[in-house]
Amino acid sequence: MPTSTHRISSLLPFFSLTASFIFLLLLFVSFYISIASGNFYQDFDITWGDGRGKILNNGDLLTLSLDKASGSGFQSKNEYMFCKIDMQLKLVPGNSAGTVTAYYLSSKGSTWDEIDFEFLGNLSGDPYILHTNVFSQGKGNREQQFYLWFDPTADFHTYSILWNPQRIIFSVDGTPIREFKNLESNGVPFPKNQPMRIYSSLWNADDWATRGGLVKTDWTQAPFTASYRNFNADACVWSNGASSCTSNSPSTSNTWLSQELDTTSQERLQWVQKNYMIYNYCTDNKRFPQGLPPECSIS
Repeated sequence: MPTSTHRISSLLPFFSLTASFIFLLLLFVSFYISIASGNFYQDFDITWGDGRGKILNNGDLLTLSLDKASGSGFQSKNEYMFCKIDMQLKLVPGNSAGTVTAYYLSSKGSTWDEIDFEFLGNLSGDPYILHTNVFSQGKGNREQQFYLWFDPTADFHTYSILWNPQRIIFSVDGTPIREFKNLESNGVPFPKNQPMRIYSSLWNADDWATRGGLVKTDWTQAPFTASYRNFNADACVWSNGASSCTSNSPSTSNTWLSQELDTTSQERLQWVQKNYMIYNYCTDNKRFPQGLPPECSIS
């Protein structure tokens, strides 16, 4: 009959293999999390601003600043052909009048596509305006603007864009605020043929940003700083003329490619648009005297 010492010694290889497996599993999980949550050194390049854009905390934080001499900006290393992106932003606090923090997807060329978040600064105590727009084939004029239901300068909040072949959904902290559907069958251009990069910038736009340009930037408050963290992308990366998403991709990993608003999300969208929308191009008859754009009359 084997002794307890023999039994333990016979189990040592098992424990060793198990420990090795757990170690490798934890290593894989930590690597996956690091890829999913993103690292600014890996994912982005600061493209302008002469040192006013900074990547900090080992790549976990990015800041853009603006002074009277210049603003700053960055762009993604990758191009995407459809994606679901999240970024946490903390906007310029205090008197941010005249400043614009832009966070958007865009392609290149004269017939570019673009999906915009723009945060229009304001005087201390007055709310930011969240400006959204969709360009397709170089044509925009699809602005919707919102107030937010929180102070976007007090803490970080998540701003998301879902762009798939059927729709574009803008969300704030997981709450949808706008949906732009693919209505090509009704003659409405939709961004689907041009890969886009992520761009962000902080710049002076006091000729129009705050009360139509009536309120100018107070440079005694400079430098103005916006902060970014926790970037995440589920995306079809475009490289060398091909997409990383293929018919062989696991369907469970690309569910966002066919994602749509469920009933609860539609109710939350309606709540935001009822209570916080302050401008909608689809109701601006003076701007479109020949008739509103066709997508405005299609549910």
